[in-house]
Amino acid sequence: MRVLLTGATGYIGKRLLPILIRQGHQITCMVRDKERFILPDSFREQVDVIEVDLLDDSAVKKIPEDIDVAYYLVHSMSTHSDYAELEARSAENFRDRLAETHVEQLIYLSGIVNDDNLSEHLNSRKRVEQILSEGPYHLTTFRAGIIIGSGSASFEIIRDLVEKLPVMIAPRWLKSQCQPIGIRDVLEILVKAIHRPECYDASFDIGGSDVLSYKEMLLQMAQKRGLKRRIFTVPVMTPRLSSYWLYFVTSTSFRLAKALVDSMKINVVCADDSINDILDIRPVGYQEALDRTFQAIETDRIDSSWKDAFSSGDLDYKLSDFIRVPSYGCFKDVQKMPVVDREQTLNRIWSIGGHQGWYYGDWLWRLRGFLDKMVGGVGLRRGRTHPNIIHDGDAIDFWRVLFADREDGRLLLFAEMRLPGEAWLEFRIENQNLVQTATFRPKGLLGRLYWYSVLPFHGFIFKGMCRRLVA
Repeated sequence: MRVLLTGATGYIGKRLLPILIRQGHQITCMVRDKERFILPDSFREQVDVIEVDLLDDSAVKKIPEDIDVAYYLVHSMSTHSDYAELEARSAENFRDRLAETHVEQLIYLSGIVNDDNLSEHLNSRKRVEQILSEGPYHLTTFRAGIIIGSGSASFEIIRDLVEKLPVMIAPRWLKSQCQPIGIRDVLEILVKAIHRPECYDASFDIGGSDVLSYKEMLLQMAQKRGLKRRIFTVPVMTPRLSSYWLYFVTSTSFRLAKALVDSMKINVVCADDSINDILDIRPVGYQEALDRTFQAIETDRIDSSWKDAFSSGDLDYKLSDFIRVPSYGCFKDVQKMPVVDREQTLNRIWSIGGHQGWYYGDWLWRLRGFLDKMVGGVGLRRGRTHPNIIHDGDAIDFWRVLFADREDGRLLLFAEMRLPGEAWLEFRIENQNLVQTATFRPKGLLGRLYWYSVLPFHGFIFKGMCRRLVA
């Protein structure tokens, strides 16, 4: 069967792809940037990749006609202030192109929309569902609330709050009810619905076996982690203040925090669980979903993360736009030191950032991350997905991996922090030397003033880091 998978680089898409391949389907992956789509060699016979921007009504013509089933796993809630209009336009372009293909079924993953007063984010999801339903194919919509899984934004936020705050003064929305579902159950539902006539032209709420308040979810997470936590709710915290609170305490971006707070003010509970009987599925409860998630984390099996998306940094670009480091009009700091043990140096480079830190002057890196977060940047909150494996497109703290080739001994990072310009950090092993190059292309006078203001710190930070990497 020919399957079109949109959002193949996203949290759900990256996990769905290998399952569809194991079932023998031929997959067309639709991505916005081919440069950041890493396809294992074992997948290549069953997968082809097309680069499509859904906002470009001519680009959607690349979608092939001979598809049987399509997945719509696209949303832009944290990328732009006018994301609702962009989502609607993307859905319209996608619907119109699918109408010209042989597709029989479109499967869309949305959010639970049973409350009368929906957030802007959930209203946008509902509008997209309406647009997609106007096509000549059969639409199947699954509406989920909180998804619990390693790397999911919801799980990371809950864990951040529990592990960082012994006492929480929290807003009233912690009393709202939700029905969390494990990522494994979501994937099973998405796969089992393929070509099931009972699922055609219908929408289904999907959730786990427990209905909990957000406060109960936090306390159960604390119990699971062996932590004693106290939570007090107050009526005076405005949605915007709540968003800032969530943003500064957790790993999320401000736009994502705002969207989540708006959605958390309402109850997100399944109105109908008939899909469980239709597909013969019994979703697990919150505790078991947490158990599965921590098992994956402890064995470093984080298949995908919300941090994989560029929207986590509120930036929108293609990796290929920055893969070549410029030289004209740039400031550079170059450190060069002899390598004693190439493999050991590579191990250190490939473990940089996250819990490992930056090998030298970590408190200054943390200060830079804090200052970045104060002005709405990504800060150091994203860490890294895996402790010692790096792929093109991965997030490492406030950097994005542009190029990673261990055999060639080269790692190139691009800064996603708030800067009056653009910055690259490159590590390359050449002729038994580690060449470490920091490049900054300033934007206007402010960019030049920025470079000279941090220049005194660069001397010992970058030199110290290079020395530690080869030691």
